[in-house]
Amino acid sequence: MNKVKIQFSIKDLENLSGIKAHTLRIWEKRHAIFNPSRTETNIRYYSLEELQKLLNVSFLINYGYKISRVAKLSDEDLNKIVIQIYSEKTNSGFSISVLKIAMLNFDAVLFNQTYTELSKTKTFDRIFIEVYLPFLNEIGLLWQTNSIKPIHEHFVSNLIYQKLVENISLKQSQTILSNMDKTFVLFLPENEIHEISLMFANYLLICKGFKTIYLGSSVPFSDLLEINKLYNNIYYISNFTVMPTIDNLVDYLEKFEKNLLQNSSNELFVSGNQTKYLLQDFKSVTIFNSWSKFIDVL
Repeated sequence: MNKVKIQFSIKDLENLSGIKAHTLRIWEKRHAIFNPSRTETNIRYYSLEELQKLLNVSFLINYGYKISRVAKLSDEDLNKIVIQIYSEKTNSGFSISVLKIAMLNFDAVLFNQTYTELSKTKTFDRIFIEVYLPFLNEIGLLWQTNSIKPIHEHFVSNLIYQKLVENISLKQSQTILSNMDKTFVLFLPENEIHEISLMFANYLLICKGFKTIYLGSSVPFSDLLEINKLYNNIYYISNFTVMPTIDNLVDYLEKFEKNLLQNSSNELFVSGNQTKYLLQDFKSVTIFNSWSKFIDVL
């Protein structure tokens, strides 16, 4: 039988819901909203059902409900109100809460059901920007605080990857190339494997009718040199999440500019965490914080 996490500390609940542990203790005392079990050393721990309830409570609190009112609701009524609001507003915050449950239970069916509901009112790019990106950012924080394990991140990242592949394939079959004056080459530098943001940039470019060459993760510099021989007016697109390292970042960009951009109309557009350490300007290198904003100005 697969083992999933079914017990949570109060710190886990704080990290997963965004509600402070101190507030949770007050709610327990004043409103009896939870009934945690305790270890032999009297440390609280909570069930998966209590976590699910808390995520619903947090949703209603953020939606303007008072805790005194929410605490009086039965679990059944609580679920009904949340579902009603969700169906009326297709609320991104609630979707993220549901995705957390899917992640903790390794529940691909729930993940896909949530996507299906969202897709009734949102385009894929809106789902990605409003739900998946904030969710991925939260996952990073949860992993850092040890509330989830790397396997949880791998599980949901792979499901999002699948949705990107599906939607990219669909757009490629539907879209006519209408902007052929530039060739977009999307790649990640060697030992960089965080591909989801780059895939989304590829999706947005395809939607705009641009020609894209998607090379994916950990691309050797020699491969880029080969591409450079075949095309003119190349827009290189990359995302530096962990690579190049801070120590190698300037050297990498100097090499890139000298060998791939110099004496040409080629340009490099890059995003990602590592770019915040870049203090030096490069003539043909542009830093972007958001791929959707970058695509909008093309």
